[in-house]
Amino acid sequence: MDITEILRQFALVIAASYLIGSIPTGYIIVKLFTGQDIRTIGSGSTGATNVKRVMGKKWFFIVMLLDALKGALPVALAAHFATAYHHLGVLPVVAAICVILGHSKSVFLNFTGGKSVASGVGTLMALNWQAGLIIAAVWGVITWISKYVSLGSIIALALSPLIMWFLNAPIAYIIYALIAAIYVIYLHRENIKRLREGKENKVRE
Repeated sequence: MDITEILRQFALVIAASYLIGSIPTGYIIVKLFTGQDIRTIGSGSTGATNVKRVMGKKWFFIVMLLDALKGALPVALAAHFATAYHHLGVLPVVAAICVILGHSKSVFLNFTGGKSVASGVGTLMALNWQAGLIIAAVWGVITWISKYVSLGSIIALALSPLIMWFLNAPIAYIIYALIAAIYVIYLHRENIKRLREGKENKVRE
């Protein structure tokens, strides 16, 4: 494969993955059904947790599922169709990075968005479904016990590189899991501050 084809594949994966990641699921649903701009409500995030504040538990799960599918789709397509450095798993990882960037910095919302948890788990599941299921289970258990979605998200993503390593995933996937963990934890910096101060909102009382 010549360098022109490699660059073409990289450009296509980067552009398509970022644009798909940028689709603001939570914003669209809240706007469509209530007329409100979710960025002016609660935390200002477009993610499932903030959608729950406006539309309830059912829509929390719907948005979370849609965001996870949005994360998985570009990665799965890159893994199936992209041939550049296929044996290293590079382009699926590039797709995953672009998806979570798109979700948190959507070109359609002036580079605002969510915190890339559901979309991030979707990318991890597309890279390694066993790891993705374990990470999702960790998120669910920690969230249920602590009642804090943010704490479940932080712990689940923080453990994701170790889970990928334990399952003997390719090194590119382990590196991506580490990058995703650092990025998602960074996006939760205000949540971490509120957790330390005892001011974080609980998912249920």
